[in-house]
Amino acid sequence: MLLITLPLLTFRRYFNLRTHTNNKYIHTMTAPRRLRKELSDLQESSIKSFRDIKADDDNLLRWTGLIVPDNPPYNKGAFRIEINFPAEYPFKPPKISFKTKIYHPNIDQRGEVCLPIISTENWKPATRTEQVVQALIGLINEPEPEHPLRAELAEEFLKDKKKFIKNAEDYTRKHSEKRPAD
Repeated sequence: MLLITLPLLTFRRYFNLRTHTNNKYIHTMTAPRRLRKELSDLQESSIKSFRDIKADDDNLLRWTGLIVPDNPPYNKGAFRIEINFPAEYPFKPPKISFKTKIYHPNIDQRGEVCLPIISTENWKPATRTEQVVQALIGLINEPEPEHPLRAELAEEFLKDKKKFIKNAEDYTRKHSEKRPAD
């Protein structure tokens, strides 16, 4: 009985190892194919508030783009962002960071963004990058002070919106990139 059990146990270990390896292989093969398709779709998209989208030449998992907001106080500038996809994408969400400084309650001084659609607990593998970008543009145009990363800006937004808008406009003029010509 021991002779039969040992090979079966060895087989199971081998099988589990191979299954794990194969699943990881499948995940790493899914990401590049899907990312190329999503990049192409975004580049051909009619989203006017997101421009210059491109993948890093050496790394398909790293994209950059330019957010060009429609609404004051951010509509006088443009903001460079970076999207970093994990190797396990689409099973894990991308991370977005602002490379251009912005005066916004949902974006901290390091450029990290509080965006519910890409939080680990809310992420769904069916979510497309275009949906994430649209949610980000919506957040820029309409800040959500109830989910701040910068409490002092959220408080200013809620208590003295005129002051917040003036400060954000001044900050945008000083720190943002030039808006591209249409």
